[in-house]
Amino acid sequence: MRKLLYIILALALVAAISSYGAWTRDRPGAHYLSDLRITLAVDHGVPADHGNLLAIQPELFPTDYQSSARLHRKLAAYLQQARERGLVNAKTIVVLPEHIGTWLMVSGEKNELYQATTLKEAMNWLAVSNPLLFVKGLAAAKGTSRLDDAHLRMKAQQMARDYQELFGGLAREFQVTLVAGSIVLPDPSVNQGSLQVGTGALYNSALVFGSDGQPIGQPQRQIYPSLSESGYIQGDAEAAPQVFETPAGRLGVLIGSDSWYPQNYRKLDAQQAQLVAVPAFIMGKGHWEQPWRGDHSAALEALAPNTSEGTAWQHLTLTSRTSRSLASGGASVFLRGQFWDLGTSGQSFLSSAGQTFADDGSRGARLLNLWL
Repeated sequence: MRKLLYIILALALVAAISSYGAWTRDRPGAHYLSDLRITLAVDHGVPADHGNLLAIQPELFPTDYQSSARLHRKLAAYLQQARERGLVNAKTIVVLPEHIGTWLMVSGEKNELYQATTLKEAMNWLAVSNPLLFVKGLAAAKGTSRLDDAHLRMKAQQMARDYQELFGGLAREFQVTLVAGSIVLPDPSVNQGSLQVGTGALYNSALVFGSDGQPIGQPQRQIYPSLSESGYIQGDAEAAPQVFETPAGRLGVLIGSDSWYPQNYRKLDAQQAQLVAVPAFIMGKGHWEQPWRGDHSAALEALAPNTSEGTAWQHLTLTSRTSRSLASGGASVFLRGQFWDLGTSGQSFLSSAGQTFADDGSRGARLLNLWL
């Protein structure tokens, strides 16, 4: 009798494991509607033969990441509308926001993840739907926020492939230079034209793609991660900001908070950077108007008490001050949208000749264009 009971329990366990395995592999599609409209918020300067900086501030939601094809559809629609307005040419540099590639970690997941009400619940669905990948990611996790590290690390190889295919494809499709926002990956590098991941710490990195769809140089790693991300994203203080050769001029890329530090502009000036792209991201709804929460170290200029987040960004991004940066133009572009209960803030702005030209903060996707 006991032997029979053991057999029944073993069969039940096998059935449960088989059912769970089948459930994790099931990825049914879901109905998808997304707003493909985008508004031209800023168009500064006069068209000439020198090219332009085109900042695209998208409005994105979890369902936009259900597949890389869906995200391509939305971003391609933005670029097509920019082209129809005459803002896309062979010397156009398109700048996308920070972490636009990071959310590829939720691509190809179960409907329950996209229907979750909180980020925590969504990440629980990510782990339970990919048990082997999650365990592997957790075992390799580093830093103090090991759970956050594991969530970002577990699908890193697929994320890297999707990132290069998606953003390299957009650069080739529209024949532009594309600053592909940023993506968090373990020890990323470009090897023989392919974005590769390693086994080391996570870095927030940006790739620049040429009009042939190929990466230009190596990933630009963030030097000074934000305080909220420092528990799982490693800063690369040894890496100087790179300068990328583009048809519109020599381009420097400073990711997010890297744009606050004067020494980064001095390093770009030493490499004769003419333009600066700043992919950015502010976590939390309404924080643009609230007191600045950034780094108050001696490395930064002192700000007046209760300086708002928006004022701090525009003050510390030195391309808006001709005496502090030799670059002739800059674009700071923020990721907007709603990711479960995680809101976003930030109003994109352009800098030229000591002036700042900003979006008004209205809802919806925005184009900001600077003729060079």
